[in-house]
Amino acid sequence: MVAGETSGDLLAGRLLSGLRPQLPLADIHGIGGPNMQAHGFRSDWPMEKLGVRGLFEVLAHYREIKGIQNALRDRLLAEKPAVFIGVDAPDFNLGLEMQLKQSGIPTMHFIGPSIWAWRGGRIRKIARSVSHMLVVFPFEQEIYARAGIPATYVGHPLAEVIPMTPDVGAARAKLGLPLDATVVSILPGSRMSELKYNTAAFIGAARLLRRRDPAIRFVVPMAGAMQLGYFRQLLLEAGLQDIELQIIDGDSHAAMAAADAVLVASGTATLEVALFKKPMVIAYKMMRASWVVMRHMGYQPWIGLPNILAREFIVPELLQDAATPEALAEALTVQLENPTRLLQRYTDMHHSLLRNTAQESAQAVLNLIGATR
Repeated sequence: MVAGETSGDLLAGRLLSGLRPQLPLADIHGIGGPNMQAHGFRSDWPMEKLGVRGLFEVLAHYREIKGIQNALRDRLLAEKPAVFIGVDAPDFNLGLEMQLKQSGIPTMHFIGPSIWAWRGGRIRKIARSVSHMLVVFPFEQEIYARAGIPATYVGHPLAEVIPMTPDVGAARAKLGLPLDATVVSILPGSRMSELKYNTAAFIGAARLLRRRDPAIRFVVPMAGAMQLGYFRQLLLEAGLQDIELQIIDGDSHAAMAAADAVLVASGTATLEVALFKKPMVIAYKMMRASWVVMRHMGYQPWIGLPNILAREFIVPELLQDAATPEALAEALTVQLENPTRLLQRYTDMHHSLLRNTAQESAQAVLNLIGATR
């Protein structure tokens, strides 16, 4: 198995929670994080090595990442595992899966790349690479079926993990926040590259909001100690170290549950915020050269998962040059003024994604292993 970032580790951990009881003696290894390791997974390389996003950012780390991919490929070709499962991280996993599949090793990919939003031509590569796809959105199964790729809809594991009605009081008590405070949670991303490009604008927006309301509280969860240290460094470089922030190591779900509104980087976290039924502003910045290339690659107008699922802009998206501190602060102010506007839409979304993901994904793995033995 290979997961390349925090969200993939969470998804893979859910799969393993269903699979490990069925295969208690199996050697399950590759690249992953703490959620996977809690189920007896052995990580051969640190997951953080793959946590790079953006075309030109990846190029800077290409030699190291390619070296890891080649070394893992050689190990697996010699080992001939019963199945290889790539969890998200399509740029790393699909190339590896293609080589393994061509050598007769069954391959499964958990969470289909968002071909319905981005780089649609990739489906031909998927067909050559993946024996079976696990998808987490109901409309995806038909897309892959049309391309001749076996797929199973297993629901989204986050829909099980996140309660239908979040306990705001418990989350605020855990974080030491007053029940009557206005709380904005800020999630600039879990990758180092996301922190690099998002931090100044996101925290700059916090500074402007604080000027409007000196009592407002800001919670900023970090994905780990490395990200936390880098975030503090970026605050210093941007001259934003004087802003009072409650920076926490992990506990992003408590930060979401406690919030009145959330400023969040595009990615899986946008779906988490929607499942926590919170007003949000989605924003994203990246290296300019990457943006120039990638802005022409999408073929639908949304990048945030809540908007993609709704098929309309139900929450604002501010990208690249549009994601100024002023624009982000203004958009957050609007969200704070309409706290329940999307409550029913979010609730309906939550129900549509709810399945026993651990059990259904584990059964799909067992079926694939059985069918190829």
